[in-house]
Amino acid sequence: MNDPKKYRFETRQIHAGLDPKPENGSRGVGIFPTAAYRFRSCDHAAKLFELSEAGNIYTRLQNPTTSAYEERIAALYGAAGALALSSGMSAILVAVTSLARAGDNIVASPYLYGGTYNLFRLSLRNLGIECRIAPDERPESFAALIDGRTRALYAESMGNPTCAVPDLEGIAAVARRCDVPFVVDNTFGAAGYLCNPFDWGADIVVDSATKWINGHGTAMGGVIVDGGRYDWGNGKFPQIDGPSEGYHGLNLREAFGAAAFIAKCRVDGLRDFGCCPSPFDSYLMMIGLETLSLRVRQEVETARRLAEYCRSHPRVARVSYVGFEDHPSHLRAAKYYRFGASAVFTIELQGTLGSTVRFVEALRLAAHMTMIGDSVTVITHPASTTHKQLSEADLRAAGVTPTLLRISAGLEHADDLIDDFEQAFAAAE
Repeated sequence: MNDPKKYRFETRQIHAGLDPKPENGSRGVGIFPTAAYRFRSCDHAAKLFELSEAGNIYTRLQNPTTSAYEERIAALYGAAGALALSSGMSAILVAVTSLARAGDNIVASPYLYGGTYNLFRLSLRNLGIECRIAPDERPESFAALIDGRTRALYAESMGNPTCAVPDLEGIAAVARRCDVPFVVDNTFGAAGYLCNPFDWGADIVVDSATKWINGHGTAMGGVIVDGGRYDWGNGKFPQIDGPSEGYHGLNLREAFGAAAFIAKCRVDGLRDFGCCPSPFDSYLMMIGLETLSLRVRQEVETARRLAEYCRSHPRVARVSYVGFEDHPSHLRAAKYYRFGASAVFTIELQGTLGSTVRFVEALRLAAHMTMIGDSVTVITHPASTTHKQLSEADLRAAGVTPTLLRISAGLEHADDLIDDFEQAFAAAE
């Protein structure tokens, strides 16, 4: 695709990353199941290894199938570049460790996926990187925690599992004022179809491709997307704008320009951590992207139907759905999200932990898994799964209660799902 910016999202999700005139006439992208690549000469190999010439060295760094997938992701976001990784968590790890070093800190939203929370508060601490959790998502709460060693602000475009939507534009303004990059986990934004944080001032996006990008629960993956607008020449990031120890003093900002950050993540992050996707998984992601807009549109509508049903059910104490006017993030969702909602919402049941467990275990269509964005409707009990590692105080701060359930709508008929919930409520009694 020569100029993806002139095409709409639905066209880019099909055509971006494909060779328009492949030698073999193939309509789809090829799968290249190779670990390494033949060099034309020793000089050619030397240029690849010193980053003076583009090309493939080893699939840990780059692969033709994965490159096509990365090109499509970058096109969907209108970004300078993208990097595919083996999982969403590896995308967060590589992005943050490419920005911050021992002694530095990041400032993050309090509404985080449990795995991200543990990474930030425990694992990064062991690497010498401090994570400061803001007390709430107001931009001024982020600003109060920033100091001279802050290297990023971090938020989710929609919190997991609370579905809280932050003031992306306001936090981005704080990031610009303090001259630090703003990183957004946009998993709920469906690869930019529902929400594109770059439109609201984000500098870097991370995404769990396992979810809506793949869409069918068949592969793990993550992506980092570089908006290409942040100025790395402010003296805070010598690992990007300075002599690289791993590449004989090469300056990544001078060598790669707008794509300097994504280059840093690839040539250092993937090289050293090794969290690359397999070519076959990249191929599955390419297939998933072709129908993303169709799937997401249907899932958002089904989520609305299910949320309306749950709101009227006597066994449901509370429904938290950003599409409803009583949700605290309703106006922000209307501003930042296409259709003003996502395909995920939460409910709190009447009763106890025991009755909640009985309801979950009685479901026949909705799958009990730790998953969102699947073609199958998924129900998750965060207190015993995704947020199990959190303390009681942290659970309360994240809005996770013993009877809270997260629901991610799939592609089944809404009426069949409602019938499934009905029989599960009856069984729970």
